[in-house]
Amino acid sequence: MTVNQLSIFLENKPGSLSKLTKVLTDNKINLRAISLADAPDFGIARILVDDSNKVAEILKANDYIIKVTSVLILEIKDEFGSLNSILELLSKNDRNVEYMYGFTGHKTNTACMIVRTTDVPKTEEILTKANVHLISDDELRQL
Repeated sequence: MTVNQLSIFLENKPGSLSKLTKVLTDNKINLRAISLADAPDFGIARILVDDSNKVAEILKANDYIIKVTSVLILEIKDEFGSLNSILELLSKNDRNVEYMYGFTGHKTNTACMIVRTTDVPKTEEILTKANVHLISDDELRQL
């Protein structure tokens, strides 16, 4: 099962990120996870939130350029080697990880890795067959 991630394009200058988080704060939106990437002229904030459709509309109304992307959230044991076993599984099945970032839930003793691959549906199938727990939107709200 996939989850919608929002990618928000930001100017690569001081204050851009705080303006984004101010919009989220003013609208009582809780960030579940965030990853930042930069290029010479712009940055990209990738975020997970509780209601991605609502947040996308709020951000568009505040003149942000956004892209909605399907990602997988893998729940793995919070111990050494857990991530490696998943990455080896994907490698053996010819799945390339485009990017990844993680967070830990405060209600579980697990780590969650947000993964974007070249073929998300095929990756989802591989992980499901390997009994890797994929976090749903509803479960994300509970973490």
